[in-house]
Amino acid sequence: MVKVRKATVIDAEQIASVHDETWKLTYEPIIQEDDLQQVTSFENRKIMWETTLRSSHHHVFVVESTEGDIVGFISGGKSRTEHTQLDGEIYDIYILPSHQRKGFGQKLLYTFIQECEELGYESLLVWILTDNPYGQFYVRLGARKIEADNVTIGKGTYEETAYGWEDLEQLKGALASSEVQ
Repeated sequence: MVKVRKATVIDAEQIASVHDETWKLTYEPIIQEDDLQQVTSFENRKIMWETTLRSSHHHVFVVESTEGDIVGFISGGKSRTEHTQLDGEIYDIYILPSHQRKGFGQKLLYTFIQECEELGYESLLVWILTDNPYGQFYVRLGARKIEADNVTIGKGTYEETAYGWEDLEQLKGALASSEVQ
């Protein structure tokens, strides 16, 4: 049985591994090779996740396979985009390719929404590179495009788009209709 749970510092290495593998696979077709090579190494990601998992401002959940391995994660917290009315934000969500399209992302998102509600958030935002094909995941769940901006990766400049839900109840309804809980 698939299990979603709150991440702990012990999970940092597995989260870093999922992050590293899925980030590269997702962005290799989008980001120039020179820029990709300047992105954080696995060791740096591991240290980053160890630090992140010790923070009370960063909320991280993992999904485990039936074998107990971490195959995906979601992280987020308070919106880092101050000029919008949306108060919560998904910082990262990644699922290993072998476990995609099995509802794991929806299960993680549902659990994260419950955490957002406990924290008092009423809305949610996510930034992704505009050319990321996984953006349709959010659109299918009712997210609307909020704005676009440029981000620097390596030496390159890439457009990213913010998608959001102004009401978490709307997102919960979309997930419920997918029978995710």
